[in-house]
Amino acid sequence: MVIQNIISRKEDQTFDCKSIQIDPKALAITIVAFANADGGDIAVGVSDKTRKIEGVDQHTEKLNELLRAPLDFCNPTVSITSELLPCTDKDGNENHILLMHIPASSELHANQADEAFMRVGDKSRKLSFEERIQLMYDKGERYYEDTAVYGATADDIDMAAVERYTELIGYTKSPKQYLQENNGFLTTNTKGEEQVSVACILLFGKYPQKFFPRGRTRFIRYKGTEERVGAEMNVIKDVTFEGTILDQVKATIAYLETQVEEHTFLGQHGRFVTHRDYPKFVIQEMVVNACCHRAYNIKGTEIQIKMFDNRLVFESPGRLPGMVKPSNIRHTHFSRNPKIAQFLKAYDFVKEFGEGVDRVCRELEANRSPIPTYHLDDFILKITVPKVIHRPITNGNATVNTKNATVNATANSPKDTVNAQNTTVNAENATVNSNDTIDRLIAKAVKQGDKLTANRISILRLMVENPYITKEEMASIIGLSGSTIMRNIEFMRGKYLRRVGSDKSGFWEIIE
Repeated sequence: MVIQNIISRKEDQTFDCKSIQIDPKALAITIVAFANADGGDIAVGVSDKTRKIEGVDQHTEKLNELLRAPLDFCNPTVSITSELLPCTDKDGNENHILLMHIPASSELHANQADEAFMRVGDKSRKLSFEERIQLMYDKGERYYEDTAVYGATADDIDMAAVERYTELIGYTKSPKQYLQENNGFLTTNTKGEEQVSVACILLFGKYPQKFFPRGRTRFIRYKGTEERVGAEMNVIKDVTFEGTILDQVKATIAYLETQVEEHTFLGQHGRFVTHRDYPKFVIQEMVVNACCHRAYNIKGTEIQIKMFDNRLVFESPGRLPGMVKPSNIRHTHFSRNPKIAQFLKAYDFVKEFGEGVDRVCRELEANRSPIPTYHLDDFILKITVPKVIHRPITNGNATVNTKNATVNATANSPKDTVNAQNTTVNAENATVNSNDTIDRLIAKAVKQGDKLTANRISILRLMVENPYITKEEMASIIGLSGSTIMRNIEFMRGKYLRRVGSDKSGFWEIIE
């Protein structure tokens, strides 16, 4: 950042100007607010009212006091970096301003008076007690799933569900012992009373909605691309799923599968391919994420999944947790409810921690569809997944329009049946010279400074010759392990190859 940018830039969510005369305690408020939000920069030595450049060179003692503010007046200490930028002050003298860089923090910070602030727009807003607790949940300093549910007892727990889970994970003691000895599910307070945690009720409760009436998942399907109300209401389906989190996940995924349309058409090399409006993994991962990572302390609304003609919208109570931002969500993992996430992992709904969102994006990219977008509306996180658009597939001289080639999976009449003989693609016209293709890919790699090893070239050659070849078949032909094949594919994915369609019915496409 240069001095011209500082003078012209308006104060906003991540930038503020302060006079060199500011009191260190007042500066600490802005530092705390930035650290609790998205981080930011503070330019000291520039009047925040007149924008005149005062400079800091003539105020050595005051400058040192301000530099100590993150240590003396912030709790816990905020780790900042700072630099002096040369400038010409309002009197025409050579001078410097102090630029303080405050990172977003994984902790909740307060000032010396134990007041917490959050940067909102161009203001540092003091947090109420409830907002402060919510921020601690969001940052992972506290977990709401560990708190005791008022009025809940061991009688509200379905011990049969606990037993099924303990059998799954290989726990050999009784279900009651598991709850008492693991994850703080069942504890005893100082008065000798049993306390049941939020996670325990949500995972093993006989009827969790007794304590969390809106702890449920609702699916709404709209006709068209807009949400209308009143006389123009366009809701055509409205279904609610209750029970434990596992019950909701299973029922919601199963029902969504009945709402996703499939399109079968003649693809490359004369083989029929089935494309879905939304890949199966994307549906599963988005439902699991919504149920697993919602803020259950926000009790005024349920998870809502809205299907429009052109998109799916997942609305879940709670902000993106911890250090997760839309810009880093593909590769940053943070669980708001780690015990719930661990439970779902045992049931194979969570594959590997942190990989789900990235795979969702890769699945959509492979289908040439935009990746999900994230929008925070007050306390509701809205994730929009665009519908996959099925474009015509061109194969040599043969073009197949996916819309016209759609097969009605339930059709019984002759007019609904696709005649494979009449739609066969001339294999001779569609033949690809694999040697020429490989030569072009090697030249591309050299130009990009990449290295295509012999194994990678073998993988590409097999894909060129048979786009429908499986990873297992490649491993057998080349004589490598499946994991080695996958590592090489991941290296080349997006640069030399892409997967079109699902793992089961899709095919490999070479990127020249």
